[in-house]
Amino acid sequence: MSQFNTPNKKVHHGKNIKRFREILGIKQEALADELGDGWNQKKVSLLEQRETIEANILAQVATILRVPVQAIENFDEEQAVNIITNTFNNDNASITGFQTGYQKNENCTFHPIDKLVELHDEKIALYERMLKEKDDMMTRLEQLIHPK
Repeated sequence: MSQFNTPNKKVHHGKNIKRFREILGIKQEALADELGDGWNQKKVSLLEQRETIEANILAQVATILRVPVQAIENFDEEQAVNIITNTFNNDNASITGFQTGYQKNENCTFHPIDKLVELHDEKIALYERMLKEKDDMMTRLEQLIHPK
């Protein structure tokens, strides 16, 4: 009894490269520069449209994107969405009364304004200590310059 009864679908390597590249915030031009001579933005765009990509190019792209080759070869967005949906479905948690992932704290005793006032008081105390230290230093320097 498998939970996922999906037929063996062919994974689209190009789309997976595009997904990982976009997740990492890398532009096609930057990927082309990293791939070296003979690569440009247009060629990377065409690469991302290909369903299957040669192993040596996959390895090179995986190294640049810092992901395992297997991630590009096996990533299936539909399965990832299923896992995320099943993991973070709060409707199931409310039905069973069992919640995972977060803790609700309605009795919060943290008052942000009190913390701000406390930080302000600490800042004033520090400033006063610094002024006293400066006055002490000035007194010592005056005694060095004008001995009694």
